[in-house]
Amino acid sequence: MPGVNDGHQDVDIDLGGLFRAIWRRRGRVLLATVAFGGLAFIGASLMSPEYQGEARLLIESRQAEFSGANQAPPQTGDSQFDESGISSQVQVLRSADLIKQVARDMKLYELPEFDPTTNPSAISDVLVMLGIKKNPLDLPPEERVLKEFQKKLQVYQVEKSRVIAMQFTSEDPKLAAAIPNAMAKVFLSLQSGAKLDSNSEASRWLEPEIANLREKVRDAEAKVADYRSSSDLLLTGETGGTFATKQLNDISTELARVRGERANAEARAENVRTALASGRAVDTLNDVVASPMIQRLKETESNIQGQIADLSTTLLDGHPRLKGLKSQLQGIRTQIISETRKILGSLENEASVSQLRERQLMAQLNTLKANSAKAGEDEVGLRALEREATAQRQLLETYLARYREATSRSGENAAPADARVISQAVEPTEVSFPKVLPITIVAAFAAFLVSCVIIMLSELFSGRALRPVGRREDEVFDEEPVEFQPVQPVAEPVIRPVPVEAAPAVAREPVMAAPVESKPEPAEPEFDAPEEDDFSIASVADHLSADDVRVAISVSPAGDEGSVNAVALARLVAEEGRKIVLIDLTGSACPTRLMTETADLAGITNLLAGEVPFTETIHADRLSDAHIIPQGDADPVLAMRGIERLQMIIDALANAYDTVLIECGPADAGAISRVTRARDTKIIISAPSVANEEIIELITGFGEAGFGEIVLMTGTGYPQPGNSGRRAA
Repeated sequence: MPGVNDGHQDVDIDLGGLFRAIWRRRGRVLLATVAFGGLAFIGASLMSPEYQGEARLLIESRQAEFSGANQAPPQTGDSQFDESGISSQVQVLRSADLIKQVARDMKLYELPEFDPTTNPSAISDVLVMLGIKKNPLDLPPEERVLKEFQKKLQVYQVEKSRVIAMQFTSEDPKLAAAIPNAMAKVFLSLQSGAKLDSNSEASRWLEPEIANLREKVRDAEAKVADYRSSSDLLLTGETGGTFATKQLNDISTELARVRGERANAEARAENVRTALASGRAVDTLNDVVASPMIQRLKETESNIQGQIADLSTTLLDGHPRLKGLKSQLQGIRTQIISETRKILGSLENEASVSQLRERQLMAQLNTLKANSAKAGEDEVGLRALEREATAQRQLLETYLARYREATSRSGENAAPADARVISQAVEPTEVSFPKVLPITIVAAFAAFLVSCVIIMLSELFSGRALRPVGRREDEVFDEEPVEFQPVQPVAEPVIRPVPVEAAPAVAREPVMAAPVESKPEPAEPEFDAPEEDDFSIASVADHLSADDVRVAISVSPAGDEGSVNAVALARLVAEEGRKIVLIDLTGSACPTRLMTETADLAGITNLLAGEVPFTETIHADRLSDAHIIPQGDADPVLAMRGIERLQMIIDALANAYDTVLIECGPADAGAISRVTRARDTKIIISAPSVANEEIIELITGFGEAGFGEIVLMTGTGYPQPGNSGRRAA
């Protein structure tokens, strides 16, 4: 923005002037571009061509395949070749010993390319004479070859893989391919040789160790056998069990069985005894029923009872025949009781025998426990000797397996290297350096950029590319002091109504442009209302839809009558298929009463006061598809404290709706300025039954406030009472 600060005018960079300056000097720019491009082409063409060969190695664990029974299975994991392991292999390939061996095998010290002292340059000699550069002759030939070799060699790990690439640059394409292949061959032989050396050393070390371990194992096993025989710890067929232990287990098992039998016999005897004592029928007891004698007596008893039943039908109870049968029946029952007692005695004898057997087993068990305790103490020493013998035996078996493995890998090609060549270097056919065409293009482009930058810097430092901020190029500046004249009266904005049906589509806007013109004397307005003038609600609705008006503010100097027209406008726009929301900022809440079922709804005042969220303030119109944000029931004083949030609310609604209509009631330009900060907002004056002078005064006020586009809406397409002859100058 323009401003005065200590007599200096703010300036800005004139980009157009910079480009015009470059265009004026286009000849120089083109000459510099061609010159540098030509020099780069000549220089690149004179350079000695260099070729690059590449070989690639895959680092992986490789084991020889043997069919021996004692051979360990080949390892398939490559966990030892992690990131650090691959980096270590890269350093091995760059090691001096490997490079020197390749140089000796290929006799590189005989090639002039690897000895810079054969063709020294004049500049190098001068630097050596001045002491700036070290004399290469001070180094031995082998070190000179090593230094040049390392300059031409590049070894790196391919990203996210176990592949190592070896690149070598040389003036000879055959040599560029032969050296990487030779390095890979030497690297594989070194790794294989290292494995063979380790196997040979392992075999030599294991031979005396195995002989010594065999003697130790023999002695340990002999001690175990002597101790077992002296301690009478004889082994049985079971694994790890002794004779005393087996006897103790057998007696424990027999004792448990005898105790079970005794308990069973005692229980059966107690059951029979209880039945006899209580007089309960004994024929329900298993032991009694199972007796053959009881079964025969029960059968005889049953026959006698049958005879008594048959004779009772013909004879009296005192008949000698019946008395004899009853006497026999009583005798049989007495025999059953006697036989039951015998069974009880048998069960008691069985329990006594089991108890006696239990006592004998307990005595034997106690004796074996004492023997087992002594055997347990002896087994402690035996287990110690067995552990020693087992450890010596396992170590001997391990050494034997390692020895067999090491001796089997001592032959030639028995230990493959942990790497293999996956891509051999081939003789290159294209030059790797210099790339004549890319170098020429880059040099020419760089010369073009440098020339343009130099021209722009010269224009900036000279001040020709700077211009004052806030002034147009076609303005004429007067360096003399400016005298401020009084502000002339502002002419009334011109209102040009357009007939809805007669005007074309682009001119159907009842828009009132409000240009501000300084005139000595404003013209008197003449009122002449032609019949084709149309300030109807439909015309304003067509204008809002045709121009895609996002935000419009409605001012109703007539009060609720104008607010009614604003509600009708919102409904008409909604009928045309546009999403529209009306914000009620009136004091009377007329739109709220017309569009909602009840006035007790959260609205704009609640939203400004921060009492409710945004979604609870938007309500649907009861007669159309339009939406309304009612006046609300919050404290107006509290809501006015958050008036600065109103513009953010309007912007948010404009993103969600096609049109946002704000009904402000009878407001002036000052109040509208607090509602919106945008001066290009559409102002709609809803003025039914309002005098011409009041409308002109209101329009003039909006024009002075900076609002450029004003729309007049009378409510109908016909002249209203009191508005006949309406015309705005």
